[in-house]
This record gives sequence, C-alpha cells and structure tokens, in this order.
Amino acid sequence: MLQLLQAEFDDVTISKIRFLEAEGLVTPGRTASGYRKFSTTDVDRLRYVLAAQRDQYLPLKVIKEHLGAIDRGLRPAAGGAPVAPSSLPQTPGLPVSDDFGATGTDLRLTRDELRAAAAISPELLAEVEGHGLVVASGNHYGGDAIVIARLAAEFAAYGIEPRHLRLFRTAADREVGLIEQVTGARRTEQTEELAALAVRLHAALVRSRLPK
Repeated sequence: MLQLLQAEFDDVTISKIRFLEAEGLVTPGRTASGYRKFSTTDVDRLRYVLAAQRDQYLPLKVIKEHLGAIDRGLRPAAGGAPVAPSSLPQTPGLPVSDDFGATGTDLRLTRDELRAAAAISPELLAEVEGHGLVVASGNHYGGDAIVIARLAAEFAAYGIEPRHLRLFRTAADREVGLIEQVTGARRTEQTEELAALAVRLHAALVRSRLPK
C-alpha cells in the first residue's frame, strides 16, 4: 500500500497515514491479529486526500467535508468540492423493471446540492417541495429528486406551475398503492416489474388521449 502511494506521493510515510487515520479520513479494516488491512477503496481515499493537500492546499477539515460528500454519492471535481453526477442512469424507450431497481447511484444530497444539480431556483424548489413532489429523507434528497426538480423546471418554462403537477404525484401514489396491494410493502422483483408496467400504461393512456 505504501509503495503504491509513494509512486505518486514521494513524501508520504507510515506516520502520515497513521495521522490521517487518527483524524478519521480513512478507516482501514483489521485482521484477526489486529494488523491494518487497507482495501482498494482505502488507497483511493488516501490518494484523494494527499492530492488535495498537495495540489489544492486544502485543510483537513475541508478535505473531510469533501470525503463526506463523496460518501453520499457525489463525484470528485477537479479543483473544487464534489458535485452530483451530471447525468443519472436513464433507459431510452419504454420503461423496464430494471429502471425501478437498484441503480448503483445512491445519492444523498443536501438542499443546496440538489438545487445546483437540478439547475433550479430556490423559489421554484421551495414550491416543488411545498407541493410534495420532492421529499427529503432526514436532511438529504435522493437522485430521483434531481430528475423531478429538473422536470418541474421544464414544465415551468411552459407556464405549468408545481401546484399543477400534484395530479402526477396523486396518480403515482395510487399506482404504488395498487402495486403494494399485490406485492406487499416490501420491494421485490415483482414490484419492479409492475412499476414498469404502470408507467408504460400511463404513457400509452396519455398518448392515446392527445388530439389527433
């Protein structure tokens, strides 16, 4: 591990790594005999810390905040604080069950991070939240909140306000309620398949009712 880091940071020492561990920037596992066991993730984390110190002269407090953001799913950004992904996983065409399963993007955004990622004004985001379109879990928002906020901004460009979008939330709640009646409250493969069918049916119904 030390040799890997010294190839890029020639001044790194065991003592420095121990110091960074004591400061809580890295937490290696332990073997049964008590020896530290650094994973690939630990090495990458140390590499991030050392590069931030060397190239950006950041204090440990700021680096620790950046690491916390990365732990919440944000991505490192050159020369600045981590940011939300510029694009979220999206599947073109009709929805499939995989779209409703685990995406591998477990984001936990602060309100400011959500607003920046969605490119939405504080006022519009407040309206979106006020009408229950976006809901925080604790103090954080998930990746779907970015998509919802962006779409709300696009609707607003056509003069459709968040209060008008409550019907979509109501319809979604009813669809989820129906799915839960069939599958129960726990998410399963069947839940994801039914969710995909519900969205496909909704899209077809809207399309069929548009003026010819």
